[in-house]
Amino acid sequence: MNILLLGSGGREHAMATKIAESTLCDQLYIAPGNAGMNDCGTTVPLDANNFDAVGQFVVNHEIQMVVVGPEAPLVGGIVDYFARSAQLKDVMVIGPSKAAAQLEGSKEFAKDFMLRNGIPTARYKAFRRETMNEGANFLETLKPPYVLKADGLAGGKGVVILNDLNEAKQTLAEMLTKKKFGNAGKTVVIEEYLNGIEISVFVLTDGKHFKVLPAAKDYKRIGDGDMGPNTGGMGSVSPVPFADKEFMKKVEHDIIAPTIKGIHREKLDYRGFLFIGLMNVEGNPYVIEYNCRMGDPETEVVFPRIQSDIVEQMGLAWHQHLTHTALDINPQTAASVMLVSGGYPESYKTGFTIEGLEKITDSTVFHAGTALNDKGEYVTNGGRVLCFTSLANTLPEALLKSYQSAKLVSWRGCYYRKDIGQDLLKYLMKP
Repeated sequence: MNILLLGSGGREHAMATKIAESTLCDQLYIAPGNAGMNDCGTTVPLDANNFDAVGQFVVNHEIQMVVVGPEAPLVGGIVDYFARSAQLKDVMVIGPSKAAAQLEGSKEFAKDFMLRNGIPTARYKAFRRETMNEGANFLETLKPPYVLKADGLAGGKGVVILNDLNEAKQTLAEMLTKKKFGNAGKTVVIEEYLNGIEISVFVLTDGKHFKVLPAAKDYKRIGDGDMGPNTGGMGSVSPVPFADKEFMKKVEHDIIAPTIKGIHREKLDYRGFLFIGLMNVEGNPYVIEYNCRMGDPETEVVFPRIQSDIVEQMGLAWHQHLTHTALDINPQTAASVMLVSGGYPESYKTGFTIEGLEKITDSTVFHAGTALNDKGEYVTNGGRVLCFTSLANTLPEALLKSYQSAKLVSWRGCYYRKDIGQDLLKYLMKP
């Protein structure tokens, strides 16, 4: 079949690589893609949020499946757009409807959904400009740190965690009155801080049934030791050593199953990937957030471990026949290191020539923000630029391979964290 993948980052490069391996894929188009994806398929200059243009391309190129990488088209209703069209309604669009995508599009909706369906999460309340004083009072009932979340989409940067009460109140005011996060912050969710360690869990669902994908842990802060501002992700690891069979059994029973039951009960059309951000609090999982798509940079370690035909699995999800096959997973460990532009996630410059890519032999390189210059050379074209993913029998081996690869590549201002996965090594030590 002909497949169209929407997106342009490292997540989409990892997805494109796995889709291109499928015997069911005849032609893969990636819109808009990036310079590194040409080996997987044909990149096309389409705006993923221009549904008319996407729909016309699908008709013109006889596309049978559309895989949506980023959240914006899903929250914007691309699944509904296709479903309403006589020409497009039979195209398999992998992702949730606009209503179901509110699990990511609105933090308040997601928290209310968890409450309705008995899913463990932190205590919370939502506030708007007119109830800002009530929000300040609610902050006084909590212990630090204080967690403030912009309700809408904020590019992964809409969460603020502060230790000082007065600073938290001031930030709440800035979010609600000065549009610190734009329209995404018109509503702010304040929630109780959960003290634990994060883990990302992924499922593929048809709205009734689900398949659990490999779990992963990502690293959001720019600096070593989880210091500095949040980024889109500086690296990731899969599997996660502390997520043993007992813990994952709790996750499936307490989190995943009631989530999918809730989706079905509330008649939400959901045929695609669901990301569940969890906090492991003394061995018990609590939901931090839902995302209505795969995570980034987690996809760069999750997809390389999937041995099943991903196109077949996505087709089964769309047809709501997901229970018919099992998911085969590579038991090896995958570790990724993200190379970013100097200054990211604040202001940074692009257009620098990337040197050393031809030296990489032991890692897979997923392009996140690259372009080709007039000489045909790869240049930087974003904040997160390249992701190096390595597979090995142990976490230390996988990390070593990725870091050795990272050292071979450079451009002016190139930066990467040096401590990805180090916090997980203690879980590998025998008591």
